Amino acid sequence: RKYFMKWIELMAEEQRAYVMRLLDALEVTDRDKRLKVARAILYLAQGVFDECDTEVDVLHWSRHNVFLLYDMGIFTALLELLSMEIDNSQACSSAVRKPAISLADSTELRVLLSIMYLMVETIRVQTEDDRPEWRSAREAFKNELGSPLYNGEPFALLLFTMVTKFCSMNAPHFPMKKVLLLLWKTILFTLGGFEELQEMKVRGRERLSLPPLPEDSIKVVRAMRAASPPASAMELIEQQQQQKRGRRSRRVPLVKQDSLDTYNERDPFKNDDARDEEEDPEDTDSGIEGEVDPLDRDVIIQPPPPPLKPPTERVNFPKGLPWAPKVREKDIEHFLETSRNKFIGFTLGNDTETLVGLPRPIHESVKTLKQHKYVSIAEVQIKREEELQQCPLTLGEEEVEETPTEMLYLGMLPNLSQYVIALLKLLLAAAPTSKAKTDSINILADVLPEEMPITVLQSMKLGIDVNRHKEIIVKAISALLLLLLKHFKLNHIYQFEIVSQHLVFANCIPLILKFFNQNIMSYISAKNSICVLDFPHCVVHEMPELTAESLEAGDSNQFCWRNLFSCINLLRILNKLTKWKHSRTMMLVVFKSAPILKRALKVKQAMMQLYVLKLLKIQTKYLGRQWRKSNMKTMSAIYQKVRHRLNDDWAYGNDIDARPWDFQAEECALRESIEKFNSRRYDRNKNGDFTPVDNCLQSVLGQRVELPEDFHYSYEMWLEREVFSQPIQWEGLLQNP
Repeated sequence: RKYFMKWIELMAEEQRAYVMRLLDALEVTDRDKRLKVARAILYLAQGVFDECDTEVDVLHWSRHNVFLLYDMGIFTALLELLSMEIDNSQACSSAVRKPAISLADSTELRVLLSIMYLMVETIRVQTEDDRPEWRSAREAFKNELGSPLYNGEPFALLLFTMVTKFCSMNAPHFPMKKVLLLLWKTILFTLGGFEELQEMKVRGRERLSLPPLPEDSIKVVRAMRAASPPASAMELIEQQQQQKRGRRSRRVPLVKQDSLDTYNERDPFKNDDARDEEEDPEDTDSGIEGEVDPLDRDVIIQPPPPPLKPPTERVNFPKGLPWAPKVREKDIEHFLETSRNKFIGFTLGNDTETLVGLPRPIHESVKTLKQHKYVSIAEVQIKREEELQQCPLTLGEEEVEETPTEMLYLGMLPNLSQYVIALLKLLLAAAPTSKAKTDSINILADVLPEEMPITVLQSMKLGIDVNRHKEIIVKAISALLLLLLKHFKLNHIYQFEIVSQHLVFANCIPLILKFFNQNIMSYISAKNSICVLDFPHCVVHEMPELTAESLEAGDSNQFCWRNLFSCINLLRILNKLTKWKHSRTMMLVVFKSAPILKRALKVKQAMMQLYVLKLLKIQTKYLGRQWRKSNMKTMSAIYQKVRHRLNDDWAYGNDIDARPWDFQAEECALRESIEKFNSRRYDRNKNGDFTPVDNCLQSVLGQRVELPEDFHYSYEMWLEREVFSQPIQWEGLLQNP
């Protein structure tokens, strides 16, 4: 009778006994039986939805079961099965020979990866009502995934191997979407997200005795509000025609930042009219305004606005700029060098303290610059590395902390370029701007059915599935690359630089620009999802009949969070690659990125606009006076939203950087520094020239020397040939050289 009881009615001991039987059954040799057991485990991880009435119940039992499965050792068993499937040469060779690969070729892999993804993601997310044993299980699982416990390497390395194997066409049946999602969530879990990164950065600065950060960047960006996008030529023409017809429209000022939480209620991408270009003088002084639909005004403005005041007082903006300005040490050195050359006629190298002979205003300027001086962790690491390279014997061995980031880098280092190229290949294949080519990799192996659709409805559903599939791949890769760059940069700047250089050499910069060279508004507002098929909605509620009309209508969301997330990640990656790199900034200019980036400003989301404006700022001085003159609204937005460097002439470019654009020389110099760092820190056969020599006769003669087995047979011959027959002039030792 117990066999017919519901899972949710079983006692904890009975549930554990059942999971133990499933664990034993996973080890059977019959492939079909093993798959059946794996599906049963997947059903448990998905929350035994057949016994639940609401979505909340499904999620509750999913969480309960996942922690139970982890406690019983299911993850380790699944990992062994996954390794076996990866090494299954028969499946790989049959997939390579197949003309068309479908869902049926990756059934076992998809079931295993789905369970592992559910376990990683469920355990990763903390909730307030977590039991104490669940919290300890989370820490244990996090340490397991980040440590080299699985075949001597972290779990993420196994997934990276799957990615490279797929991209080299050796395993075209691998379900890449699931692999990439699991890889992203594993890195997110083991290394930490952006909140953890910020905390690690604060602790790192304290450890190095650096001043605290001037502000919390996450909070600043959250408080920022979107700017009105620049008007296009078509909008200007329409606005002129409206003025001729005597139509006037009333502006409604935005009092508060568009909270991300309110985006579902209002349209953040409504194109502003061109009247923004011709504002009243008082509007211009107040900065760039976002527009609010009068019907939705109560959603944003709470409490209701007070009675109208005179126009000069109608908008109360916060005082000051969002970011504290920063100055680097080398900027102060450059400023003093220029001032000394001008007023004294000679320089004092890197001395930033001596101000003798300089006029009073220069003293004040230096004082202001020093007040805003910012020393980054990267600068300290570079300086320390130079010292270690110069004095390897005096400073001795560097103590390297075995953090999850350090262990991941150490595992990735031998095949780092392969991993980066594979990820960019997948990103290119999934980009909406990519054209299908015969030699490109097939990323649709885990979305295409065995039998192609025969009706219009099936075709529409498959089309939505394919687009959604590509969007998820872009989301996972963009988030993964950004996380790796940020964590490696915090761990050591040269770890970040080698990943960045591999990305640049693999044409990541033009690839991202190509991604944005599309109708970005359409991409952000794409509706490639079918709500009624989303889990757990589809397993709890009655399935309505799908029609072509309902599929075409899509969901009620006005934009797609997934695509917005991907766009912001790609912009941040581009920023990471080009920041403080003159040659890479010139690549943005050469690839004509300005009009592409300017179109992306039409998306009225503050965070995305911030990273677009950063990319425009670093190349503004190279775009010419005419561009700046015709893009004053963009220039104002940069001034408002992007951090200021006090002696950066980005907006004027009077003395345009005269340095030659020698891409190869800059990258070679950087590569040399990276290779020295890797050799010093990770090369086990390093410092051969500095190996101490033993000069003690007794010590040398007392060492055991490994001799070949047959040496004693020819020992006498060796003595005769090498010792007795060689005349030794002992008196030569007494003579002066």
